[in-house]
Amino acid sequence: MKKIILSLALLVVISFASCQEKTKESVQDATDAIGSEMEQKMDTIAQKTSDAFDSTKVKTKEVVRKVGDKLDKTGDKIDEKINK
Repeated sequence: MKKIILSLALLVVISFASCQEKTKESVQDATDAIGSEMEQKMDTIAQKTSDAFDSTKVKTKEVVRKVGDKLDKTGDKIDEKINK
């Protein structure tokens, strides 16, 4: 009886050690996956930020050009009124 109990205890210890090793591997795999996912997300965020900046820069140039055109037209109108 004692041998059976000791054998079962040994079997439980071996199973626990094996399970512990699998858990370590699973944790390492999960850590690697999270690291890769975070890197991809950061790359995506960087690209979206760059795209937004470029878009804002283009829109700002358009607004400045339009304001400049309106100022030129207003200046022309003022010149016409002064010269009349």
